[in-house]
Amino acid sequence: MTSFMSASNIRISVPVPDSSALKDLFSGSSRNPHAVLGMHRVGNGIAVYVYDPDALKIEIIVGANLFPASRIHENGLFGCFFPSKRKFFAYKIRKTFEHSTFITADPYCFLPGISEDDISLFSRGEHLRVYDVMGAHLKKYGDVSGTLFTVWAPNALGVSVVGNFNNWDGRRHAMRLLGSSGIWELFIPDVKEGEVYKYEVHTCTGEIVLKLDPYAQRTELRPNNAGIVSNGGHFKWSDDEWMQTRSACNPIESPMNIYEVHLGSWGGPGLKLPEIKETFNNYRELAVALADYVLDMGYTHVELLPVMEHPLDQSWGYQVTGYYAPTARYGSPDDFAWFMNHMHEKNIGVILDWVPAHFPRDLFSLGRFDGTALYEHADPRKGEQKDWGTYIFNFGRNEVRDFLIGSALFWMDRYHVDGLRVDAVASMLYLNYSRKEGEWIPNQYGGCENLEAVSFIRRLNELTHSMFPGTVMIAEESTSWPGVSRPIYLSGLGFTFKWNMGWMHDTLDYFALDPIFRSYHHNRLSFSICYAFTENFILPFSHDEVVHCKKSLFDRMSGDYRQKFANLRAMYAYMAAHPGKKLIFMGGELAQVIEWNCNNQSIDWLLLKYPAHDALHRMVRELNLFYRSQPSLWEDDFTMNGFQWIDCGNFRQSVFSFIRWDKAHRHPLVVILNLTPVVRDNFTLGVPLPGEWVELFNTDREEYDGTGLLNGQRMVAEDGIFHNLPYHLTVRLPWLSCIILAPKPSPEPVPLMEGIS
Repeated sequence: MTSFMSASNIRISVPVPDSSALKDLFSGSSRNPHAVLGMHRVGNGIAVYVYDPDALKIEIIVGANLFPASRIHENGLFGCFFPSKRKFFAYKIRKTFEHSTFITADPYCFLPGISEDDISLFSRGEHLRVYDVMGAHLKKYGDVSGTLFTVWAPNALGVSVVGNFNNWDGRRHAMRLLGSSGIWELFIPDVKEGEVYKYEVHTCTGEIVLKLDPYAQRTELRPNNAGIVSNGGHFKWSDDEWMQTRSACNPIESPMNIYEVHLGSWGGPGLKLPEIKETFNNYRELAVALADYVLDMGYTHVELLPVMEHPLDQSWGYQVTGYYAPTARYGSPDDFAWFMNHMHEKNIGVILDWVPAHFPRDLFSLGRFDGTALYEHADPRKGEQKDWGTYIFNFGRNEVRDFLIGSALFWMDRYHVDGLRVDAVASMLYLNYSRKEGEWIPNQYGGCENLEAVSFIRRLNELTHSMFPGTVMIAEESTSWPGVSRPIYLSGLGFTFKWNMGWMHDTLDYFALDPIFRSYHHNRLSFSICYAFTENFILPFSHDEVVHCKKSLFDRMSGDYRQKFANLRAMYAYMAAHPGKKLIFMGGELAQVIEWNCNNQSIDWLLLKYPAHDALHRMVRELNLFYRSQPSLWEDDFTMNGFQWIDCGNFRQSVFSFIRWDKAHRHPLVVILNLTPVVRDNFTLGVPLPGEWVELFNTDREEYDGTGLLNGQRMVAEDGIFHNLPYHLTVRLPWLSCIILAPKPSPEPVPLMEGIS
């Protein structure tokens, strides 16, 4: 125990600070508490001022000497005067309360912990590591350790840091405003990693609100919602090989078959309720089980519904309150890093859903953060999204752009995320999105385009691609906005990929039709090729299509029980063969019968006990592996060189046939869909190459619970133009099926055909 020498003999009357400054300090509206508190040269000496309303006694420690401070104001302001011309000196404070005494450095004796360069970059919206500056960060000044807190609240009258370390008393740790930047800052000694905190904001309207740190990198588990001081993680990464390979990879020319997952309700194969929540209740257990399953099933990536912190389970993560914090539902930030690292060690990419389009109105979060529309627009015609009951970010404000772009860069930097799927891009692009006449404000040219959002998106994609090569940015964009996935230098938005919502809706509508009517809607499937190469498309069967009374994919198929399975098998094979990358939401591979329910309920793994569901599950696995093994299905997804119709006009029989080519145009795959419950023997179609052909895939195999109508006989292409191709084959088409053919491999390379495009 440290012993001190009493120095009570120097007790001298302490000058009282300016009354107006004290009034602001006591009311919580001081923008510069350091002007009053801490060490100051006063007259012929130095005074130290300490404010703590609950302290019974305060003493100043200088070396081994203890100097009592006088209570100079009834509100709890103490002062100690040192009559000396000496320079400023190091000191600590000893506070005595009714039941405790502790010693600490003075928070008000430190210089600002954020540099002028950082402030300038943030104010211009150009700070590329804003997450290293804003928020709560462990810091050391000499031998004093603590936490530096910074928050942006330009219109607040006062801001304080509150937490268990000060009994949530906003009077004890008032922050200072740094010039005109709007940034409030305070270093609090002895606040360690794991401390819970919030900001107490005195708004310009006279309210006092407790706010979660927008830049908090760790948060409490719901229903609690405070930030937790985090040092950025102790995790030791071991995914160097993955990261190096990724940076040299071109995702456009690589296989991508994405398994979309909601971590809270995935559950894992072979488990029974209610054991699921108890079995996989953290990121590490989920990583092991999910990686094993994804590897076995042949997917290349997982896409996680938002894992950023959110208060409401039923929002699936799309009502984000913690843009820098992995949700505490499944563990700590280090646990999430372990999840990512394990996935990479298993050669599985991870894409996160990310929501910059809107944010919830929860009082503790971003909404009206300093009493004004800070992160959002004040005018509801620009600042509110009525469909979701949320606020819309003000994309034209530099600090807001820095906050959002910083979030995207943070996940790629700190957690090695391989890509972001940007939610609801259409709502960002259009000022009149889901609004009636008079409910929106035109842009400066009188149009409906949100020019500020366009600028934000382009900058976002430019930075992510340049700083993290090999990562992907995916747009969920539901309109015909041109160039969503085209480079910025070609006036595009700069995304890597775009979800093909039109293909998804047309495909599901077609397969829901009774086959007797399909001939009248033939273009539902053929039309997609008319625009398939205008963007870099991902073909999604996403979570949005199996909720809100839309029914599961299986239940949307037409026909009886057996026909539903046949239709679903054919639809999945059609997706695998169609140009574009692939995505399916969990449960679709099981032929889940009911809609997805995120509320403490796993997907229906028990269905695998039933032969038909188990057989479809097996087919999906083998289809995934087949897709990955065939460069013709993914090397040239986004130009017409990789696709060629054989016959897109056979509407009477509801038969579609086309070719997928590899980049070298040497290994064609012929794909034939027969989408009526009629077996077509002796079906003739044109093929591009002579010689023997073999059937590589058939959705009607008995092990897939089909009827077993295969093309096992020897098939030799004959001379003679058919479907404008130089050779033709005669094959058998099973009912409601998809078959894929290829030339039988020969010892000699097949010559490149001329005239094939």
